[in-house]
Amino acid sequence: MGEINYMSQDGMDKLKEEINHLKSVERKKISKTIGEAIDLGDLSENAEYHAAKEAQGLLEAKINRLEGELGKARVIDESRIDTSKVSALTTVTVKNVKMNKEFKYTLVAESEANIKLGKISVQSPIAQGLMGAKVGEFVDIKVPNGTMQFEIMNITL
Repeated sequence: MGEINYMSQDGMDKLKEEINHLKSVERKKISKTIGEAIDLGDLSENAEYHAAKEAQGLLEAKINRLEGELGKARVIDESRIDTSKVSALTTVTVKNVKMNKEFKYTLVAESEANIKLGKISVQSPIAQGLMGAKVGEFVDIKVPNGTMQFEIMNITL
């Protein structure tokens, strides 16, 4: 079946909402555009028709990809998350030892990642390096431009 993608209930709801929107709203828009292009006549030289058909193909591919993600998605029961160590859906405050600067990251599913909101994918190098660490521990994480050392300051939900 492949790998399971753990996510929050909020992430699961947003994924379902996006799939529903693509199917119920975007599909209708593209069908209407294709219908209007067909009304223009000769399909062999009809750029609007070909563009709409290509957009339809891209939309269907996106729907299939998102439905695939949904099929692998499992909601994590937040009441069962152990905050004594870094794991998926925990929020960890770390101090970059070299910079002496603190950062706060929430480890989330790839589809929920948003660095501007401090949400990093559990599959990212930093998240992988933090997994299993406990408060007070130091971890060395290899990143493209070297190694970063973090001190684990706090772990919460």
